[in-house]
Amino acid sequence: MNAHSAELGSNKREAPAQKRKVRFDVDGWICLDKPVGVTSTQAVGRLRFLLQAKKAGHAGTLDPLASGVLPVAFGEATKTIPIVQEGVKAYEFAVKWGEERETDDGEGQVVARSDLRPSEDAVRRALPRFTGLIEQRPPVYSAIKVKGERAYDLARDGAPVELAARTIAIHRLELARLEGDVAILSAECGKGAYVRSLARDLGRALGCFGYVAELRRTRVGPFEATSATSLDDIVDRATALAALLPIEAGLSELPRIVVDRDAAAALRRGHRLLLRGGDAPVDGPAYVSCFGAPVAIGAVEQGYFVSSRVLNAAS
Repeated sequence: MNAHSAELGSNKREAPAQKRKVRFDVDGWICLDKPVGVTSTQAVGRLRFLLQAKKAGHAGTLDPLASGVLPVAFGEATKTIPIVQEGVKAYEFAVKWGEERETDDGEGQVVARSDLRPSEDAVRRALPRFTGLIEQRPPVYSAIKVKGERAYDLARDGAPVELAARTIAIHRLELARLEGDVAILSAECGKGAYVRSLARDLGRALGCFGYVAELRRTRVGPFEATSATSLDDIVDRATALAALLPIEAGLSELPRIVVDRDAAAALRRGHRLLLRGGDAPVDGPAYVSCFGAPVAIGAVEQGYFVSSRVLNAAS
């Protein structure tokens, strides 16, 4: 190499190193009021980005065309997502009569039509058939997996999708009013229930067909719309932290067992905990806390607390 080449080589600039994203340990929940037009994944991604959180997830997917309560968990709170998902969900929704659509909402192609419109009395008389424990076939356009693939992906690719009916619980189903060919209803249901399927099956039972034209979720377990934060109000890390709720917000419907440091340490070592005294909860799900910090979630079994997940959030 000659001197001129060496000089040129020495003047070459090295490419700047890629800056690593800084992520923080963030533990807790945000009770988000998701707007229409945003997917649940997009909403979680935005909050995680603003908080610069290491880990995040949500309790119960909400369709892009739906608004309302989307509980978003961060850090150690993600371990409690299954508990929140088991809680009661409440919805307010509008059913448009006269058409059935392939997606069971306003986004899909029309697959059946009817000129029949049900009376208010006919709708009210049909509702008890869809209350209690019922068999429901989920929408073809849903996130349920079929042989490892999402049902909605298979349906969009034109593949035939057959989803088996399953038993779900509808705790309450009420008609608020009729507005022309639109019925305004509210419902409370258990895990795995689809409001879109409810609208489809109600329309078939009334002989007029129907689909969900509007849908708003007002409750998921302990999280309610009245205390939810709008996505528009979370614009930076400070506003995201201000909306952050403690891990216990997702556990508030469970019995709490308060223990000392020794008992907490024993649980973290994998031991079961003997419950003493008359204040021990009956057998069933519960959680343990120590000095205000959650320690473990699990169940009471014959006088013992048996942990299923240990929580390692800072007290």
